[in-house]
Amino acid sequence: MAKFVLAGRADCPYYAKAELLADYLQKNLPNFRIHKITQHPDNWEKWLQKICEENGWKHKRSPIIWRELLDRGGKGLLLGGFNEFLEHAQHYYNITSDMMTTEMRQIAEENLRTHIDVEQEEEELKSLISPLNIWINRAAGHICYHLIPLLANGEIFGAETEVSLHLLDRGNCEEVLQGIIMETEDMAFPLLRSVSPHTTLKGAFLQADVIILLDDILQETTIPTLENCIRQVTNQCKVYGPLIDQNAKRDVKIVVMGRTFSNLKALMLMTNAPSINPRNIVTLAMLECEAKAMLARKMKMHSAGIKNLIVWGNASGSSFVDLNHTELYGYDGAIWGPPSFYRSLLDVLFDRVWMRSEFVASLGSLSSWGHHCLGLAPAHVIATVLRYWYQDSPPKEMVSLGVITEGQFDLPKGIVFSMPVRFQNGTWEVLTELEINQKNQEYLQILACDLIREKEVALGEAVELYPRRRVPEGLPEESKESKSPEEENIEESADVPEVSSYHEIEESNLE
Repeated sequence: MAKFVLAGRADCPYYAKAELLADYLQKNLPNFRIHKITQHPDNWEKWLQKICEENGWKHKRSPIIWRELLDRGGKGLLLGGFNEFLEHAQHYYNITSDMMTTEMRQIAEENLRTHIDVEQEEEELKSLISPLNIWINRAAGHICYHLIPLLANGEIFGAETEVSLHLLDRGNCEEVLQGIIMETEDMAFPLLRSVSPHTTLKGAFLQADVIILLDDILQETTIPTLENCIRQVTNQCKVYGPLIDQNAKRDVKIVVMGRTFSNLKALMLMTNAPSINPRNIVTLAMLECEAKAMLARKMKMHSAGIKNLIVWGNASGSSFVDLNHTELYGYDGAIWGPPSFYRSLLDVLFDRVWMRSEFVASLGSLSSWGHHCLGLAPAHVIATVLRYWYQDSPPKEMVSLGVITEGQFDLPKGIVFSMPVRFQNGTWEVLTELEINQKNQEYLQILACDLIREKEVALGEAVELYPRRRVPEGLPEESKESKSPEEENIEESADVPEVSSYHEIEESNLE
């Protein structure tokens, strides 16, 4: 019996021609058998090189055809490409192929589409069988403790998606991790396949689908200067980045959460994990949650009814809280409507003194959730963003997310900047259709300059972080004074509904 193996690139016309000839031979010859191996064009070269090295062959084209000799104790006998296969069929079986080139190309296109469809179906089946691997570092902390039930209850990834949790922390936290694991297992989540502790970096982030980085360098030790803090963050990313690049899945989603330099950390992870899509590495703005809670208390309403508050800039540092697009749903005012009815915040909040003083001062505190937070709010923010990422954000609702810039809003490319986004079909898009006035655009450029400076210090291109605040060309000289954007907007006109806040990381906040 003659058994042949036919392998080729899915979009190769000659593979299509050889495939039809082989099918004809197998149908009409009782002792002829063919086994087909179709490879995606992106994987073909690597696969061909591997199979040739294993068998000691030399072949560089698609298709490749060999005869199996297992019944004779051999691995296989290389026949060659399409021409050699055609000659073999003519010589031994007196059969040839007269397929036209146009027909070959049409079949090749159909083969590629079919191959892609089959791969997608296989991936979907694997996802149903294999659990989602979620890695969390600094897992012995409060945030992870509150995050685990949210990840395992089926509301984030879907009611049919099982998850495996991997808790990563330092060796001296092993006892705490074991306690967390015991409590998690006691809760008996139906969708929790497994939960495991990890106290070394060996094998860290292996086959990760989701990575949640809760590290905060300020929790490790006292950092004397901002520049030293940046270098510590950079060194940390030089360790994590290659591990993620080597061990995690190519489409892994990475969420960075921290109270200091989280934008920079996300950027350095992109730099040190080059094979990971930069759009899959994001950082979250806790300031959005805090601002909504403060406004809800002021307006005497539920914070869930406050939508579309925007945090621009550094998710954990210099930021600009924009209330121009903020909407109130379910506000107990003189005008009522259906659940979809809303009022603009700035149409019903007139206390500009409160905005300029208490609101700005509270949001300007870097330690607002760093020293006193027990983890509930950050866990909720992480869970919400992941749920939107996997199941889409609600229609007409925007979320502040630190993402890589690609020239949106005239911002420089290549920094991580918090902007309004919407999640759809497993990815995010920046809401570039939002209108921004000239004054606010200037504030965004100032924030971008700060983030560029952080990047320069991290890459060793600058020594000091704030030798002197950089102001974009054309900005009035008085912008260098210490007034916040909110103060300027409110003092300019009580009738102009522009409210924002500008926060800087001072060295005294880091002590």
